[in-house]
Amino acid sequence: MAQWDRKGMEIAYQEALQGYAEGGVPIGGCLIDQTDGTVLGRGRNMRFQRASATLHGETAALENAGRLPGHVYKHCTLYTTLSPCDMCAGAVLLYGIPRCVVGENDTFLGAEAHLRARGVEVAVLQDARCRALMQQFVAARPQDWNEDIGL
Repeated sequence: MAQWDRKGMEIAYQEALQGYAEGGVPIGGCLIDQTDGTVLGRGRNMRFQRASATLHGETAALENAGRLPGHVYKHCTLYTTLSPCDMCAGAVLLYGIPRCVVGENDTFLGAEAHLRARGVEVAVLQDARCRALMQQFVAARPQDWNEDIGL
């Protein structure tokens, strides 16, 4: 585990918990500058709270980071409690984020292979807390989960 991984995943998990408490999809994200551990952005899936088609946990973290110079992303890690979907993986590639740490990918296996094929380091923690929270949501609200992943 890299130096800031525990911090990044804890922030992402807390965002997921907050999103779930708000009635949203419990996926959280966090963007950390790996040179000094600065948290640049954090966020949670806000599709239900804001009636948004694009505010997933990862994209919300990027949105909350604000406008950053392009070179900043090149030494960041994006943390997410769940394997990133195609849209979120696209944002990682668009900004050249070299590393993505995933809480779990048992509930949903996203575009990890695509990220790896494009040179992004992907680390999967298989965090039991992230898995339990997502599985609780999917069991309670399967129609909302299917909507979130485009089914």
